[in-house]
Amino acid sequence: MPNLQSTQFLNGDRSAFSRRRLATGVATSLLLVLAACATPKPPAPTTPKPTPTVQTPAPVVAPVVMNPQRAANLPPIIFVHGNGDTAALWTTTFWRFETNGWPRDRLFAVDFRYPQARTDDGVAQTGRSSSADQLNELAAEVVRVRQLTGAAKVILVGNSRGGFAIRNYIRNAAGRDTVLAAVIGGTPNHGVWRSATFNPQSEFNGMGRFLTALNSPQGPNGSEVTPGVFFATIRSDNNDKFAQPDGRWIGQTGTPTGVTFEGPELRGATNIVLASKDHRETSFHPDAFAATFNFLTANAPSRTTIAKEDRVVLNGKIAGLSGGTTGELTNLALPGAKLTVYEVAAQSGERVGPSVHQKVVGADGFWGPFTGRSNAFYEFVIESQGFAITHIYRSPFSRSSDLINMRPVKVADADRDGAAVVTMTRPRGYFGVGRDKMSLDGISPPPGIQAGTAGLSTSKIKVMTPGIRSVIAEFNQEKIAVRTWSVKENRAVFAEFHD
Repeated sequence: MPNLQSTQFLNGDRSAFSRRRLATGVATSLLLVLAACATPKPPAPTTPKPTPTVQTPAPVVAPVVMNPQRAANLPPIIFVHGNGDTAALWTTTFWRFETNGWPRDRLFAVDFRYPQARTDDGVAQTGRSSSADQLNELAAEVVRVRQLTGAAKVILVGNSRGGFAIRNYIRNAAGRDTVLAAVIGGTPNHGVWRSATFNPQSEFNGMGRFLTALNSPQGPNGSEVTPGVFFATIRSDNNDKFAQPDGRWIGQTGTPTGVTFEGPELRGATNIVLASKDHRETSFHPDAFAATFNFLTANAPSRTTIAKEDRVVLNGKIAGLSGGTTGELTNLALPGAKLTVYEVAAQSGERVGPSVHQKVVGADGFWGPFTGRSNAFYEFVIESQGFAITHIYRSPFSRSSDLINMRPVKVADADRDGAAVVTMTRPRGYFGVGRDKMSLDGISPPPGIQAGTAGLSTSKIKVMTPGIRSVIAEFNQEKIAVRTWSVKENRAVFAEFHD
C-alpha cells in the first residue's frame, strides 16, 4: 500500500472470523450456480450492523469428496495481486484450493507488468501503471482464460489494489457479463486517506476521481457493487495498516486520514471480518482462504492446511526493474539472469552437495522447471549484472507451483560496513508483536518490528563478525537457517517464509 510521502506500498493461531451475510439463501444459490456454471441472480444488499460479531468457527476435519465431473466444470478463478507485488503471493492460496478439490488447471494469477501505482492516476509515470492499465491487463487475462477453459464466466479474487482492478473491470468493462463472483481482501475501497489537497488524484485517495466514480451508487440502498455479480469483501477488525484513522503507516503520524477500520467494506456486498489479521493476511492467511471458499461454495473447506506432494515441480520468473538496474519494481523478465539451486541442511543452511539445478533465463524470464522434494530446504542464488548476488533460502515447498517468482536486489550503501546482511521476509503478511512468535538470529522481536498495528513484512540484521556462520529466522511454525555470505563480495541473504 502507498506511503503518503511516495505513494508506494511498503514491502499464530487461527483467528475467528465473522460475516455479514447476504439475504437468506444467496450463499446456497451461489453453490448451485458454481456446480451448474449458470448465471447467478444478483445478491440482495446487506443491512450494515453497528459492530461485527466475531465467532470462532467449528473445526472441520472431514475431507471434501468432489465428483470429478463437477470439479472439471468448476469456474476458473483468476487471482489479482496488489500494489508492488507479484502473482507469487498466491502460491499458498493455490495449494489450499488444490487441496480442497479445485483443479489446478482452473486456477490462474495475473502478473501485472508494472505493479506500482502512479502518484497521479492520470499522469504518466515511468515504470508505474494507471488504473486503466491494470483494467486492460486484467481484461486481457479474462479473455485468455475464458478461451483456454471454455468457461462462460470466471471468479475474480484480489488483494488490496488488485481489488480496484477487479471492481473497475466489473463496473466499467465486460465484467458484468463475464464474472460470476468476486472476493477482495484488504482493498481500501474508500481510500487510504481522504484529502482534497494531498495527492488528490491518487488511486488511493478516497476523494479522488477514481474512487469517487468507482463508489458511486449502482443499485438500491446506495449499493456500491455491480448488480449481477456475487461480491464479498474481507477486512481486518482493526489491524489493517491502510484502514486506520491515524496516518502513521502512510507517513503522517498524528494526522487524521479520514478513513476507518470499516473502509474496505462495500454496501451491497457480503462483508467478512477477520479478527487480528493484517492488511495482506486478509487475502493470504488460511482464514482468508476459508472465508473465500465458504463464500464461493457455501461450505467450509475440508482443511486449511496444505496436502503435500512427495515430488514438486517448481518454476517461476526472475524479474527486474523498469530501468534495467534502476527504477521501479516490475514483473518483466530479466533475461540473462542466472539461477542456481542448492539443497541445504535444515538446521544450518549449509549446502548438501553440488547444485541441483542451474539455468540462465531467456526472454520469458522463467528459471525452471526444477523437480525437487517437498521435505527439502533449498537455497536459490540469483546472479545478474548490476545487482548483488542474491541468496534466497525458502521454506520447503509443499506442492508444485509455477508461481515461484523472484527478483535480485542491491546492497544498500548503509549496509556495506557489515560483514553480511540477512533479511527475513514474509511476503504474504506482516510481523505482529504479541500476535506472532518470531526472531532473527535470536533477536525477538526482530529488529525494526514494533508493537501496534502490524505493518512491516521484512526485518534485517547486519552481521559485523567476518566469516560464514548460520543465522536462524523463525516465524510461528516456520524456521529457516541461512548462511552469512559476505557483503564485500556483493552478496545479500534472505530467509523467505511461505505463510
